[in-house]
Amino acid sequence: MTSPPPDPTPGGTDMTPDLSRRTVLGGTLAALTLAATAAPAEARSQSGTATWPTVFPLPDGWLPEGITIGSRPYAYMGSRANGGIYRTDLRTGEGKVLHEGGAGLASIGLKLDDDGLLYVCGGAGGTAKIIDSRSGKLLTTYQLTQNTAPFINDVVLHQDRAWFTDSRDDVLYGVPRGRTGDIRALPLTGEWVQAPAGTNSANGLVATPDGRGLIVVNAGQLYNVSLRTGHATRITLAGATDVTNGDGLVRIGRTLYVVQNRLNKVTVWHLDRTSTTATLTRTITSPDFDVPTTAARYGNRLYLVNARFTSPQTPETTFTGVAVQL
Repeated sequence: MTSPPPDPTPGGTDMTPDLSRRTVLGGTLAALTLAATAAPAEARSQSGTATWPTVFPLPDGWLPEGITIGSRPYAYMGSRANGGIYRTDLRTGEGKVLHEGGAGLASIGLKLDDDGLLYVCGGAGGTAKIIDSRSGKLLTTYQLTQNTAPFINDVVLHQDRAWFTDSRDDVLYGVPRGRTGDIRALPLTGEWVQAPAGTNSANGLVATPDGRGLIVVNAGQLYNVSLRTGHATRITLAGATDVTNGDGLVRIGRTLYVVQNRLNKVTVWHLDRTSTTATLTRTITSPDFDVPTTAARYGNRLYLVNARFTSPQTPETTFTGVAVQL
């Protein structure tokens, strides 16, 4: 029996209290159809006993970008190739396809709610999808925007909504959690600087420690966005001038982890009380990084997916997930 990593605060990466109540959805376990063939790498403790793998395979050609983990040791990762969802057991590194997706679809960022619902970004389709993590069934699709060239990129669960970024527009979209309802569009104002047309702006996002706003990474900078007004305040960075290639974000208390994809590193920042200043405290690197994009926390580890943007993106390209110590 392998030993799990200790979990000081089980079940989450964002410590903001959840103020909503949702019905737990039932479902049957999906027929899982595709197993990765590469053997997972295993770390070993000083006593020589096997521990959970630090590298695990994804299917060839999967084109991963997003990863999410709930209170149980399973990672869910979306596919840019076909919109599928792959589930890996973190204890063994073995995984199978949960949701098949389809031609012309994409699953980019995603988050698992405590009621078993997966909220999934639809990329260029301009959609938000809700998928049952037990059965793999697609439950709901929201059309967030009618813009001709959107890119719904990342999502965070906060209070009664799932908030989505559109990397091609200066607006956030709030979808009701665990119930039907209207989409809330939140235009971004204040100090927000939108990237030129055709390039990405808003990407990863997390709730602020006080729960009043969202921290959004945009074109190498971090912004504190008011959920009441949409006013964005640029966060002062101490110890570095920017977060170039900033992608996924993870927050634990007032510690913020920023995945800087093509730089193959995760920078770690301490947020001040108002989340208007972030101080660089350290940098996490790994020889197993190959353009990691997003991260999720389980126990004392961060789990990331290697998108390998600088490698050929073909049906034969290999992909992996990687674990590093917090």
